[in-house]
Amino acid sequence: MEILGFLYGYLCNQLYSTVHMRSTIILIVFLSITLPATAQNEIRIPVTDFDPSKKETGIDEGKWEVLQFKKTKATDYQLIQQNKESSHIVAISDGSASGLIYQVDIDPKEYSTIEWTWKVDATIERSSLTEKKGDDFPARIFVTFDYSPSQLSFGDKLKYFAIKTFSRHDIPLRALTYVWAHEEETNSIQPNPFSKWVYSVAAQSGSEHTGTWQLELRNIYEDYKKAFGEEPMRITGVAIMTDTDNTKEMAKGYYGDIIFKKTSER
Repeated sequence: MEILGFLYGYLCNQLYSTVHMRSTIILIVFLSITLPATAQNEIRIPVTDFDPSKKETGIDEGKWEVLQFKKTKATDYQLIQQNKESSHIVAISDGSASGLIYQVDIDPKEYSTIEWTWKVDATIERSSLTEKKGDDFPARIFVTFDYSPSQLSFGDKLKYFAIKTFSRHDIPLRALTYVWAHEEETNSIQPNPFSKWVYSVAAQSGSEHTGTWQLELRNIYEDYKKAFGEEPMRITGVAIMTDTDNTKEMAKGYYGDIIFKKTSER
């Protein structure tokens, strides 16, 4: 994902071209803590809050925001609102990349189940969970977590503070991204090819279910522990993204509401 100010790796690539880092992770730079986790049984992030007529970028509390960047063609996001029950966001990417983000503050131990609906017209044949040139997917759900820079290794601290120098935003250092993969085994979890601060999970894979809406349920608490081998801190943001800036292909993704639910006692 080659997005200046959006992907950690792309930012580093612009600042330090010899490092050749291009990463989906800078997306999480822009996701910070605002939405309170109440005593309710679920927290719903509604797609109906997205207003495609609002073109300015930036992060605001309690609603979706578009994040797009100079020198990078933006993915087109539109709200399809046939009625309240069937509203969804459709994203069309043609060699482009940008995202929609939503700030949250959620305890992943209390709300350990994430649920969403999505659909894709087709998978991206050259997409890959493990190769930089294939880090494109017709649909992604990002979830970011709080993490202290003091817990980083010395090398990662240097990278973090170098990036922080060029950004006024907080930089979450842990993220999961649920993707619709092309041929990877469903449920496989892999470190992002650009950064170990992000792990990718193949929530769907292949073309068997393309063209139809799919309901996904993931235990985000357990997925995080499998990926990072540690207890997760609070969830700080969610995002959706359809991107093809690496493969230069076309893709179309559809997104319904994202819901965090309480899970019965372990």
